[in-house]
Amino acid sequence: MAQSLEGEAMTTYIFFDEALRMLTNAFLISAILLIAASGIGLAVIETIEKTEER
Repeated sequence: MAQSLEGEAMTTYIFFDEALRMLTNAFLISAILLIAASGIGLAVIETIEKTEER
């Protein structure tokens, strides 16, 4: 019985190393997306301000 439970645990649980890698990837992707979005936002605001000046 103990053997079957251990076997199930191996398939259901993600290994800590894999989970950590997934978390770091998600964090890096979110950081890059935030930087890109803020850059686009600033560019849009700049163009709006330029058009208002004219």
